[in-house]
Amino acid sequence: MKVYETVFLARQELSQQHVVDLATQFGKIITDMGGKILKTEQWGLKTLAYRINKSKKAHYALMEFEAPAPALHEMERQMRLHDDVMRYMSVKLEAPTTEPSPMMRTYDNKSDMKEAA
Repeated sequence: MKVYETVFLARQELSQQHVVDLATQFGKIITDMGGKILKTEQWGLKTLAYRINKSKKAHYALMEFEAPAPALHEMERQMRLHDDVMRYMSVKLEAPTTEPSPMMRTYDNKSDMKEAA
């Protein structure tokens, strides 16, 4: 099976628990269709680069999973239909990641940032 990474933006009015529930709901679609969730991350409420549906902020969430293509298509279809999801993007990965995403990493000082780049 192929490895995918999906990031979705949820409306700012939602609670953090509701965003976790959304990620669980979309993850269930993947597992029901024969896939496996490898990693989920909640990046929290962030300011958008530009307004989307009159919103200045959105909750960001990341999901990494192994799944057949029909499972990915069904999850994306459900995201398109869901009113709480503002945007989503799925990318095929070469291999599963083993460390946290750059959004979740913390840097002790500026020298750590230079080494990571």
